[in-house]
Amino acid sequence: MSKVPITRVREEVCAILAASTGETKRKFVETVELQIGLKNYDPQRDKRFSGTIKLPYIPRPRLSVCILGDAHDCDRAKEQEMPFRSAEDLKKLNKNKKLIKKLAASFDAFLASETMIKQIPRLLGPGLHKAGKFPTPISRNDDLNVRADEIRATIKFQLKKVLCLAVAIGNVSMTEDELVSNIMLAINFLVSLLKKNWQNVKSLFIKSTMGKPHRLL
Repeated sequence: MSKVPITRVREEVCAILAASTGETKRKFVETVELQIGLKNYDPQRDKRFSGTIKLPYIPRPRLSVCILGDAHDCDRAKEQEMPFRSAEDLKKLNKNKKLIKKLAASFDAFLASETMIKQIPRLLGPGLHKAGKFPTPISRNDDLNVRADEIRATIKFQLKKVLCLAVAIGNVSMTEDELVSNIMLAINFLVSLLKKNWQNVKSLFIKSTMGKPHRLL
């Protein structure tokens, strides 16, 4: 049972959307973030949770995804005008840490052919893994755009050393219903990860990039 009524979420989403299209409308599409404060949790002693969930509507459509592909997948990526790198391209980096770091910083996420996944630690060392961007494997039958959109729709909750979390759950170009669906699913999934469920939730806010925070709990 959610402690946050859907009517409250809808009310605050309407306020964010109204503000984003009013006098304060920005020249870019603002991201809407869910901000969570936790309580009764000790990150040092308690088990740190981590979980990912695919939202029904893509919160970050501009997330850049690069294909690390074999010849077949590089050809497919080229046809679909998606950024890609071949094994030869990766070999040219010569395990140079600065160049690998630059590659990791150039894209938000990576997909890799099944045959390439095994080669990545040998070609790039631990660089992508350290950046939290180790590639997701793709098979020959996968639709590259569909797989890239799955990554764009997936969010991750991970407790680190502090008791506050923030994840992108939408953007102001989405409809009210789309944002509400994403927010409700994200909140309930997060609560399911917590040791004492709702008893661990201190506060919940939603906020657009340049807007003010709106309290849900």
